[in-house]
Amino acid sequence: MEANKILSSDLLDLVFEGRNKDYGAYELRRTYNKRIGIALLITAAVAILALVASFVANAMKSKEPEKVALTEVTIQEIKPPEEEKPVEPPPPPPPKAPDPPKIEMKQFTPPVVVKDEEVKEPPPTNEELKTVKIDVINQEGIKDMGIATPVQIDEGKGVIETKKVVEPEIFEKVEVEASYPGGPKAWENFLRRNLDPNVPPDNGAPPGNYTVYIQFVVSVDGTVSDIKPLTSHGYGMEQEAVRVLKKATKWVPAIQNGRSVKAYRKQPITFQVEEN
Repeated sequence: MEANKILSSDLLDLVFEGRNKDYGAYELRRTYNKRIGIALLITAAVAILALVASFVANAMKSKEPEKVALTEVTIQEIKPPEEEKPVEPPPPPPPKAPDPPKIEMKQFTPPVVVKDEEVKEPPPTNEELKTVKIDVINQEGIKDMGIATPVQIDEGKGVIETKKVVEPEIFEKVEVEASYPGGPKAWENFLRRNLDPNVPPDNGAPPGNYTVYIQFVVSVDGTVSDIKPLTSHGYGMEQEAVRVLKKATKWVPAIQNGRSVKAYRKQPITFQVEEN
C-alpha cells in the first residue's frame, strides 16, 4: 500500500493487504458492527412485544368477573333440650329398731369364808343361774333361755389330754442340716487326703468337671449309714465317692426344733479331669 494511503486506510484493509478479500472473512469482519446492531434491534423488539403481550393479558384478565367458590355447608339439626325429669326425693330412713330387752342377770360375789350369822345375802342357787347371766350387778329382765351349757372336755377328771405329734423316723427337711466336723474347710482337707483323683482318667473319662451327689443318713450320734449315689457319671466316680465317705468320721447331726434328729444329707463331690 502506498504511504500516503496508510493514514486514511481502515485497520481491516491493513490486515487484509495482499490477501484474498473475496474469500468471505473480509466481508464478515467488515459487516460485523452492522450485524450486531440488527441483532440488538431484533432482541429489543421481541422483549417489547413480550412486555406488551403481558400487559394486555393482565388487563383482559382483570376485566373478567371473578368466580365465587361455592362450598357446601350442612346445617346440623339442633334438637330442643329434653325436659328434665323431677328428681325423686330419697326414701325416708327406716325406723330405728327398738332396744333389745334386758336380760336378767345375777351379781357374782367372790366367795369369802365367814360365819353363818354374818351372811347378809345368800348367793344364788344353781337352779337360779341356769336361766340368767352372771355379771357384776343384779338386773331384772327376761329369762335368757339360750345360755349354752359348758361342755365337759375332760369328763370331770380335771385333766386335758393333748395329742402327741408323731415325728418321722428320718427327717428329709430340717432347720439345720448335718455338717462335717470343722466345716467346709475341714471337708476339703479330708477329700484332698483321701480321694483318688486318678480314678476317672484311669477309667477313660473325657476331660471336664464331674459333680457326684451322694445321699446318706446321719444319726443323732453322728454316725453315717445308708450311703448311695444319686448320679451315674460312671468311670468309677460314684464308687470312689462312696468309698471315701465311708472313711469319714462322725458328722454333726441335724437340728430340728432345737434338738438333734436323724436326717438325710446330700453331699456333692467334684472330680476334675484335665487334658493330658
